[in-house]
Amino acid sequence: MALTHKQKEKVTGEVKRHDKDTGSPEYQIALFTEQIKKLTAHLKKNKKDFHSRRGLLKMVSKRKKLMSYLEKTNEKSYKEVIKTLGLK
Repeated sequence: MALTHKQKEKVTGEVKRHDKDTGSPEYQIALFTEQIKKLTAHLKKNKKDFHSRRGLLKMVSKRKKLMSYLEKTNEKSYKEVIKTLGLK
């Protein structure tokens, strides 16, 4: 279920601040969004996988916290990330 290097590059290519960016909120939100999409598809097939469901809820919570942080600190970047990733 982990993302491959190519998948990470594809997802985060638009939101990276620089080439070696791995810690910015934009980068992390993009990764969480892709992992959430994959886990959601998995849970549609495996309805009784409650361990993965818990992990999904934790990821959604982390992404929400990062998005609220980004909204408070850099509203312009927040709006760009939402538009780029198709959130809300």
